[in-house]
Amino acid sequence: GISKETIKKLFQPFFTTKPAGKGTGMGLAIAAKIVDEMHGQIDVSSEGFGQGARFKISLPNVGLVVV
Repeated sequence: GISKETIKKLFQPFFTTKPAGKGTGMGLAIAAKIVDEMHGQIDVSSEGFGQGARFKISLPNVGLVVV
């Protein structure tokens, strides 16, 4: 799970909860940028630390067919 304080920072570039040298903190920032450029939205919910978290990505329907 994720604390409410951490959720507020999740999509900021270089934010990480890992020790120094163990992560760049860019993964969720890049994901958020891609979703934003597609006019979508990412929602995060968690009941708190140790309780799991849910990420919901919503993208507009543009009639794209992927084969």
